[in-house]
Amino acid sequence: MQRILQPGEIESLDRVDFPRLRLPEPATLFQERAARLLQLAEGHPIAEYLRFAARLAQAQQRQAARLSAPAAPADEERLRRAREHGMPLWPAREALPPQWCETLRALLADLASAPDHAGVPAALRAELERLAGADDAALGALAQRALGGRLRREDLAGAPIVMAALQVGFANRAAATREREVPADVPPTVCPLCGSEPVASVLRIGGAAGGHRYLHCGLCASEWHLVRVKCSHCESTEGVRYQGAERAEGPVSAQTVLAETCDHCHTYRKLVNQDKDPLAEPLADDLASLTLDLLMAETAYARASANPLLALAEVQAP
Repeated sequence: MQRILQPGEIESLDRVDFPRLRLPEPATLFQERAARLLQLAEGHPIAEYLRFAARLAQAQQRQAARLSAPAAPADEERLRRAREHGMPLWPAREALPPQWCETLRALLADLASAPDHAGVPAALRAELERLAGADDAALGALAQRALGGRLRREDLAGAPIVMAALQVGFANRAAATREREVPADVPPTVCPLCGSEPVASVLRIGGAAGGHRYLHCGLCASEWHLVRVKCSHCESTEGVRYQGAERAEGPVSAQTVLAETCDHCHTYRKLVNQDKDPLAEPLADDLASLTLDLLMAETAYARASANPLLALAEVQAP
C-alpha cells in the first residue's frame, strides 16, 4: 500500500543528490531563448512583439559573446556580508554590472542596424533613438526604477531594453560565480545571486535536475530549487493549486504553462512544464502566455512578479 507523504516529509527528501542551484550559460542562453520565442510567435496573437523579443535576444547573444571573459569574482567583504546576513551575493540595485550602459548602447545599435529597423515594431523605434541619446545618469535612474518596480508611464517602452542589457551583465556575472560562494540561507523566494524575484518556475527534464521544480530568475537567469508543495511567493504549503487556459496560444499545448495560485497570499506565478514540451523556456513561455494572465486578472489572484521583457508593472506617479 502506498502512503501519501506530508509536506514535512516531502521536504526531507530534499537531501537526495541533485543540483540545488543551476547557474546560467551565457554562451547559449539568449540564442536558445530567441529560438523559443520565434517558435512561439507562429500563429500567436502578439507575434510581432514575440519576434521583436527574439530579435532582442539575438542581440543579447552577440553582446554575451563579447563579454565571454568571466566577470570579476566577489571580494571577501561581499562574501562575508552575504553569508553573515543570509543575503544575495550581488543585490541587483546596489551592484549594477560594470559597463552595462555600454552593453545597452551596443544593443540599441544592433537593433537599429537592420534596414528600416526590421524586426522592431514601429511604436518602439522612437524610444530606441531616445535611449541612444540618453546619458549614463539618466539610464542609471531608469535602471533603478525598473529594478525597483517603480516605472513611470514614459518608462514603459524603454524599460524592457534596459532590462535586456542588465540581463547580459548579470548572467555573465552569475556564470562566473562559484556555487560554493552562493549563500545557502537566502530566502527561497528571491534569487540567491542577485535578489530578484523569479519570473516563473520550471519543471526540468533530463539529468540530475529532471523531475525537480526550479525558480528561474528573470534578471540573471540563475535557477534554484524549491519543492513543489510550497508557494514560490510566500512559502505557504496550503492552498496551492494550478489553473490553466482552455486553449493554447500559438503552437504550444495549454498544459505547458499553468498558473500556480496560492490561497494564502492570493498571488500566482506561472509553472512551465518541460515534460509537456522539452523546448519550453521559462522567460519566453511566460511572455507568450499573456492570455493566461488576462484570465487570471478576472480572479482574486494577483501576479507575483513581472516579466522583465514586458513592462506591465504598476505605474507610479512621476
